[in-house]
Amino acid sequence: MRCAHRQRYRVVGRKDMLRAAFQMALLFLLVAPAARTSETGYVGPAICTACHEDSAESYASGMHGRKYVPLAPAASRGCESCHGPGAEHVKKGGGKGGIFSFSKDSDPGTRSAKCLTCHQDDREAAFWDMSPHSSGGLSCTTCHEVHVSAGGFLRSSNHRPARVRDKELRSPVPGLCFPCHSDVRSQTLRRSRHPIREGRIACTKCHLPHGGPGPKLLKADSANDLCYRCHTEKRGPFVEDHPPVPENCLNCHVPHGSNHYALLVRKTPQLCQSCHDAARHPGTPYTAFETFGGPFPRNRMVARNCVMCHTNVHGSAGAPGSRALHLLR
Repeated sequence: MRCAHRQRYRVVGRKDMLRAAFQMALLFLLVAPAARTSETGYVGPAICTACHEDSAESYASGMHGRKYVPLAPAASRGCESCHGPGAEHVKKGGGKGGIFSFSKDSDPGTRSAKCLTCHQDDREAAFWDMSPHSSGGLSCTTCHEVHVSAGGFLRSSNHRPARVRDKELRSPVPGLCFPCHSDVRSQTLRRSRHPIREGRIACTKCHLPHGGPGPKLLKADSANDLCYRCHTEKRGPFVEDHPPVPENCLNCHVPHGSNHYALLVRKTPQLCQSCHDAARHPGTPYTAFETFGGPFPRNRMVARNCVMCHTNVHGSAGAPGSRALHLLR
């Protein structure tokens, strides 16, 4: 009887100790944030909302204001997660100073560092520090808007609602990229172009704006690897290859737009003759003297185009022989 009573007493004592430890831990979790707030200068999001109602409303409608997202600022300290402790700012009565501002006057590197505090593990931001955009003085807030309205849903260039949420960008692509890349903007206005302005292809379909290991921020190791993702029929294998094709698609094509058909850098036959300059056909230049209008009319301008006969310009898949060697149809 005595042993049983002692054992029961020991079990009850353990339960009381566990209950007391749990209550102390819960009390610490409730009291500690208030203590830390007073010590480190954090005032809480309610104080910020009292003066910045518009910013608080747009912030709450975006992804950063979602409290159920573990890494969102709202799940941590709200506004002060990005802007820093606000006690000094409140003490000054608002205005400039006492808190970090994401204005254009602040250092771009510091602005990006604030964002990378949470986004440093993102796959898209892994190469940001070595990207041309970063070295060019741009920051995350140059293209992204932390405080977004209407839930952050954007519209595409043809004014149809976008089907996916678009990373809180300041404006839809490609309009966001064109102010800096004016040369590309002019190319997209030419007669032969990829459907970028129509919204069927976005800049981010081919490029990594946050940086990457490929050239020109491409989403591939080379231009050919990127082009083959859509133009698989140009990959081959061919019985006879056209040497410029496996070397680089950009030898003959301008990816954003051209005044010549099929995005060519020059019109044919001048493009073909930039390499095929040997004597006799097909390398003799097609000058005014060689055309039907010269003093001795010839047939060198029949159909005015090399590809009327040499249609397999990317490579011939036919049987080996003279026709495949010369890329004839």
